[in-house]
Amino acid sequence: MILVVDVGNTNIVFGVINGEDLVYSGRIATNIYETDDDMAMRLYSFLQINKIENIEGAIISSVVPALNRSLVKAIKRVTGIEAMLIGPGIKTGLNIKIDNPAELGADLVVGAVASIAKYPCPQIICDLGTATTVSVIDKNKSYIGGAVLCGVKTAINAISQGTAQLPQIDISAPEKVIGSNTIDCMKSGAVFGNAAMIDGLVSRIEEELGSKATVIVTGGLGKTISKECKCETIYDENLLLDGLRIIYEKNKNLRR
Repeated sequence: MILVVDVGNTNIVFGVINGEDLVYSGRIATNIYETDDDMAMRLYSFLQINKIENIEGAIISSVVPALNRSLVKAIKRVTGIEAMLIGPGIKTGLNIKIDNPAELGADLVVGAVASIAKYPCPQIICDLGTATTVSVIDKNKSYIGGAVLCGVKTAINAISQGTAQLPQIDISAPEKVIGSNTIDCMKSGAVFGNAAMIDGLVSRIEEELGSKATVIVTGGLGKTISKECKCETIYDENLLLDGLRIIYEKNKNLRR
């Protein structure tokens, strides 16, 4: 079994994979002030709660550099394993055709690796997290670019904090697009508005590609939003964890 860890700006996702199957997963809040001991205790608790033993390897994708050292040390302390960290020196097999490939976030690399392995190309990958990221894979399986937008919860937090009368809301689809009260209006904007945004971007990207594309949606709010899209989408909750497994398999023999 291998431990896969996806460190995002809002949450850290732990997964345990046996062969090709995700057998356990858990999500904790990201806290950049955690010490090595804090991280080790949280990881130890996750493994103990799920009665997980015999971890043979570990790999991390992180967009929070401040936590990388603590997480690597925590994994070593709890499991005895030296974790791989997505970055320079890690073989991904992804052909990146953007102006500066070094700018591409680890999460986008990992998601693209998994998506190319699982779905037909060309592709449009929408990851709905703290930011909404859109990755475009061409027919030759090359990463050619994308778009970055404000995340759904990030936008809600911003307007709630920046206005006197707009509250925090549960992000779920209301019964109608035309809201008749403040909360339903906000839900309509958050869910239907973001679904329409994805529809519009997909249409424009397909126009530039000159062909239809497979649209994959992932991320914390991906399921809620993708259900309301007019374009055909595939919701893949564990896309990044699958990508980490694939990259681990490509590199495990190189580190011995």
